[in-house]
Amino acid sequence: MTEERQLYNSVAPLRNVAALVALVDRVQNRALGLPGMACFYGPSGFGKSTAAVYAENKFQAYQVQVKSAWSKKKFCEATLGEMALRPARTIGDMVDQIAEHLAVTGAPLLIDEADHLVARNMIEIVRDIYESSQAPVILIGEELLPQKLCEWERVHGRMLDWVGAEPGTIDDVEKLMPIYAQGVTFDQSLCAAVLKHSHGSIRRISVNIAKVAEHGRVNGLDAMTLNDWDARRFFTGIAPAPRRNVA
Repeated sequence: MTEERQLYNSVAPLRNVAALVALVDRVQNRALGLPGMACFYGPSGFGKSTAAVYAENKFQAYQVQVKSAWSKKKFCEATLGEMALRPARTIGDMVDQIAEHLAVTGAPLLIDEADHLVARNMIEIVRDIYESSQAPVILIGEELLPQKLCEWERVHGRMLDWVGAEPGTIDDVEKLMPIYAQGVTFDQSLCAAVLKHSHGSIRRISVNIAKVAEHGRVNGLDAMTLNDWDARRFFTGIAPAPRRNVA
């Protein structure tokens, strides 16, 4: 397993962090005979990967973030790398290695960006790993991941639960403030505006907090209200309109 990973030395206890932690705990402590796979899904920017880092550390889990160009071999090699194990020569032997290690340790396996496994017809490898180990396996991906998995009945039928990541809340904004706005405070109206213009995305909330706080520092403000900020400068995620007459 790699060294404990942290985000700016802190992962805020956000709504979706708590949701993923609860899901992993539920799968890990399931009753005998219940399936041991689960899915955590939601739109990009909702903080799923950050939640996975927190869950990895809390449960001493193994986490693999799949890349779009990966093959079955590369997926197995990356997973074994997380386990600090030397890969065997064949894919089949590597799958057995992974499953045996999970069975012995009882550690959960968190697979982020699992949509890529489905797209490249690699998801059955995950089922093989689960069946051979009976260890908790959590697939993390985009909003449509549950629908994509419907095409793979032998995977879909082994799900204990499906949990959707939720949009950010005002509580999430306040919990992110110490990370992204150190030395600057926002009043409730400004926090509410950050949430509104970020459209529920944890990533955009973080970006907007940092933008507003930087404006405050530049202008010598350690406490800000909505009147201190031009709402048109919020990062909304909407692409800018094409510019005309640009040389």
